[in-house]
Amino acid sequence: MSAFDQAKHEVERARFLGDVRDLLAILRRQPNELLPFEWVRHLAPDGEFQRGLQTIEVDHIIGSVDRYREFDRHYLPKERHLDERWIGVRSAQLQGKELPPIQVYKVGDLYFVKDGNHRVSVARRQGQKYIDAYVIELHVTVPPEEDDTLKTLIIKGEYAQFLKATNLDRIVPGHCDIRFTTPGRYERLLEHIRTRQYFLDRKPERAGLPPVTFEEAAESWYRRMYSRIVENIEKHDVMTRFPGRTEADLYLWIMDHRYFLTQKYGHDVGSEEATVDFGAHHAPPAYKRLGQRMRLMLRGRLSPTM
Repeated sequence: MSAFDQAKHEVERARFLGDVRDLLAILRRQPNELLPFEWVRHLAPDGEFQRGLQTIEVDHIIGSVDRYREFDRHYLPKERHLDERWIGVRSAQLQGKELPPIQVYKVGDLYFVKDGNHRVSVARRQGQKYIDAYVIELHVTVPPEEDDTLKTLIIKGEYAQFLKATNLDRIVPGHCDIRFTTPGRYERLLEHIRTRQYFLDRKPERAGLPPVTFEEAAESWYRRMYSRIVENIEKHDVMTRFPGRTEADLYLWIMDHRYFLTQKYGHDVGSEEATVDFGAHHAPPAYKRLGQRMRLMLRGRLSPTM
């Protein structure tokens, strides 16, 4: 079989496999598309650096600048009109010709192809582990992950803006991630910090002292409010009653519930009582939790033991 005929057979096989993966993705309700590089703007990159020629891992390439509709997430070709270029690249490879390096943007530990999508597709199909690439690195505060969607990238961008506003990375090194499952929640955290700043400033022992800075309030909020609720969530095993949610989601709900209980009883019930009461009265019924866990397991977002 000639190099051309072998390459033609391989591209037809690759498109068939792509159709199978599309069907499996629909059944599992999982995304099977490459990430558009345009989505990276939601991560608020604040620096671009030329890193020159490097050897990168093929499996860490998750997106494309302008060809993201033409390949699936495994870089299998999706359209017949791609065959000619794909066959040309594979034929050259079979004939022992050296292919030029691709060009990529690096974001975190992942890559988006600027030039060389067909070379990446052929490399992935052949099980190639590494590929040479000219790398342009973008600096982001919160890096992307392989299974990210537009929604999760938007949330990560909001988280990055929150970290920049609070300097939490600097004032509380090693703090636990504060991740939501819904966009638009970090502004509420900033409101909590501003409220914390207001009350700290009005403590009698601060009379005559300079005003509390926003960073001081952010540190106090994290250590005295957010961390305590997270500790109570873990202590009373509340997370298992809310599959698919995060500690940050529960933090906001529990803070609202604490305010409700305080109004109801006429005194501050405290974070632990609010956490326990919220878990006891607002968790989904057991049958709904089971259904949620099964859906998450099918999507690969929950281990069977959780």
